[in-house]
Amino acid sequence: MAANILLVEDETGIQELLKFNLVKAGHQVTVSGDAEHALQFLKNTLPDVILLDWMLPGMSGIDLCRRLRNDERYQPIPIIMLTARVEERDKVLGLDTGADDYMTKPFSPRELVSRIKAVLRRRAPQMTDEPVEINGLKLDPTSHRVQGCGQALELGPTEFRLLHFFMTHPERVYSRAQLLDQVWGDDVFVEERTVDVHIRRLRLALEPSGHAGLVQTVRGSGYRFSVEVG
Repeated sequence: MAANILLVEDETGIQELLKFNLVKAGHQVTVSGDAEHALQFLKNTLPDVILLDWMLPGMSGIDLCRRLRNDERYQPIPIIMLTARVEERDKVLGLDTGADDYMTKPFSPRELVSRIKAVLRRRAPQMTDEPVEINGLKLDPTSHRVQGCGQALELGPTEFRLLHFFMTHPERVYSRAQLLDQVWGDDVFVEERTVDVHIRRLRLALEPSGHAGLVQTVRGSGYRFSVEVG
């Protein structure tokens, strides 16, 4: 389960240690030494996870976390706070600000890797390798196979990613722009109408097993994956 990680940490030694261990675990890591550079990076790229140090030069990690949680664009990104503060009130403050997890220094890199896997499972289940099944439709990320009521279904790579995202976020309405960010990636520049094309392809792929109706159009809003055929 590789992830693109933004590490916001100003201490060079900690930067190097964490990056080495995270890359060793298979992740891609971008390092930023302060909040301002992190915000510049986030304007162009959305990571899968943000590791955020509490004490940063200029804007603090707490203030950056609060700012990100107040912006709809960044709300889905899991944030893990890293800090030397050990008091319970500090932990509560970090979590209340919007952090998904809180790790007190010093901590083992192995534990950090486990925490990253846990927050991805909670906040971004499409990043995990766990099979998902809804109403007889089963998707296995590891084998890249989709079955409908036991029947093998053929999906293109984009339709597969789209279905995986939908199945891990059922009954929620997503606009075309949101689907582009979540499925295509923030650094891919395609028109919003491209989503419509792949939705049609996805429905066609699901027709043989009778699951095409699970992908529903919500007029004026976008698309929803329902647990029941509409």
